Amino acid sequence: MRPKLASAPLSFKVVIPARYASSRLPGKALLDLGGKPMFMRVAEQAAASGAEEVLLATDHPDILNAALAEGLRAILTDKGHASGTERLAEVAAKEAWPPDTLVVNVQGDEPLIPPALIREAAETLADSGADIATFAHLIADAEEFFNPNVVKVVLNRMGDALFFSRAPIPYARDAFSRGRAALPQGLPAYRHVGLYAYRAAFLRDFSRIEASSLEGFESLEQLRALWHGYRIRVALTSEPLPPGVDTPEDAERMRALFAARGGH
Repeated sequence: MRPKLASAPLSFKVVIPARYASSRLPGKALLDLGGKPMFMRVAEQAAASGAEEVLLATDHPDILNAALAEGLRAILTDKGHASGTERLAEVAAKEAWPPDTLVVNVQGDEPLIPPALIREAAETLADSGADIATFAHLIADAEEFFNPNVVKVVLNRMGDALFFSRAPIPYARDAFSRGRAALPQGLPAYRHVGLYAYRAAFLRDFSRIEASSLEGFESLEQLRALWHGYRIRVALTSEPLPPGVDTPEDAERMRALFAARGGH
């Protein structure tokens, strides 16, 4: 574990990946929410976390120019990235960040993300000495547990991830042989929350390391890190992230919310 100086103030950066293409809602980063584009609402939450710097990483000049017009620092990145992690890796390389730089990945479609959770991601990474930090919360509902769209994570005694899967893990063999109407009491079933913090050293390596077959089968890029032996610390939260914006229906709900708040 890397030592952490107790007297040193926490220093971290936030990168907001915002690509233009989206199968269900193209250009959603530019969605107007109470007079400001959605990416700016996300950036304001990130700034409130105490981050040393907030940057937008995008693949489209319209988003870049809109960010610059709002006074937000923005970087144009390659269109070919398959994930937000790859986009962050390009930013870290272009900025030449030192290996121990803490970088929090805040998705550009989550304008309600709590600033405290962003900071906690950086704190978890700094305190644990891990390569990556993320979150999970307890699953109490059997339907959620058996839903393949819900990513589950199993932890070791230190709180590091052992495995992520869309399958129901850990599987309570005896209890589930009698039915799946309810989860057995005490089952450590956790749902992964997709907020990540990385060390720049990992981001530097990520674009160079080989993808694993596990990652391909599960369609979960964090399995690449585990397959190569990187540590992922998982902090437990009491509840999931506030809803983001994935569909036109989500967009309408978010517009209505900001309108009701008077644009705040």
